Amino acid sequence: MKRLSFKHIGRLLTELLVLLAIYLLGTQLVAWLAWPIPGGVMGLGLLLATFATGLVKPAALQLGAGVLMAEMLLFFIPALMSLLDYGGLVRNDGWRILLVIGFSTLAVMLVTAFTVEMVCRWKVRHEA
Repeated sequence: MKRLSFKHIGRLLTELLVLLAIYLLGTQLVAWLAWPIPGGVMGLGLLLATFATGLVKPAALQLGAGVLMAEMLLFFIPALMSLLDYGGLVRNDGWRILLVIGFSTLAVMLVTAFTVEMVCRWKVRHEA
């Protein structure tokens, strides 16, 4: 097991605080602007903007993001526990819900694949 140093722990906490600050800024912006989107989505947009502008390099937040990704299951437990409140819905219509999830996932994958293929072909034609 890797031994943690104070420098390593300090960097981890700093990265986690930066990610938390971006999330909180996103939730605050959504509240101020009264937009009907989750604050986390706005925070991800802000994070993307900081990466795209070069203000923050993705490697600068890699350690903190890695820890959050490793513990992602903890973030889904509340959502899974809420299924207990809707057990009847899942029992009666669960197969329909799974069918919609399956088809929508397949549709997203196909549209993404065809879009990437079209962009690659367009790029090859225009580079020549």
